Amino acid sequence: ASMKMVGDFDVFRVARQIPGLLGIELQVTSGTPNLRDGDTVRRYKREANRWGMMIPSVAGIWDRGVSVVNSPTAGVNLIQSIRVAEFLGARVILAAFFKDNAPDMSGEASYGPVVEVLRSVASCAADAGVVVGLENSLSPADNKKLVDLVDNPAVKVYYDPHNMAYYGYAEQAIPGIKLLGTERICQIHVKNGDKRIDEPGPVDWAAAFQAFSDIGYDGWYVFESSHSDRDDVIESTNKNIAFMREHCRMPLA
Repeated sequence: ASMKMVGDFDVFRVARQIPGLLGIELQVTSGTPNLRDGDTVRRYKREANRWGMMIPSVAGIWDRGVSVVNSPTAGVNLIQSIRVAEFLGARVILAAFFKDNAPDMSGEASYGPVVEVLRSVASCAADAGVVVGLENSLSPADNKKLVDLVDNPAVKVYYDPHNMAYYGYAEQAIPGIKLLGTERICQIHVKNGDKRIDEPGPVDWAAAFQAFSDIGYDGWYVFESSHSDRDDVIESTNKNIAFMREHCRMPLA
């Protein structure tokens, strides 16, 4: 979505124009056709290989109306997305749930069924070499509680410091990195709304990158920025990558 190219096979060619951008996170259910279609999955894989780009993760996994807290088909959507990720070589599926679609971690009646759904798919994810990454509106402490209850290394947190601030945990956004640690964080979203990460915003990204470095995180950073058009995608991403090269450990392009 950040590339403004959902459902467009040309996304890898455009991404290849941005030095330092090594991969694209694909959306499962967005676009027509989408990644529920086998031929489409194979086409995306061919295009990624053609342009020398990786697919670290897939997102947008829920069918319309499906939620991890109240849908009997949540486990089905998770398994479907694990299979897609496995074929594409992606190591993470992003399972998002916000606000009313997130469990109340103070009540077992609310969080218990979510824990059971996640436990039920964890072995499938592990066998596929895939991690289910949870991105949500919970606090860092509640995220820790949730993944600890699931108690399987195939279920971790897809950490988004900006979301922490947006959902009322701004003061916990950076301390939450140490609280969760590399044993619970599988991947990271990087964004600053419709601004670049070097501009003022709710998260001090220089401090956040230092905190990720301090815990030894060496995984993917995935941009989730808002852009006005494709030219803005390229210009802003170039500047965001330059900022990251100053403040965090970056893989060689």
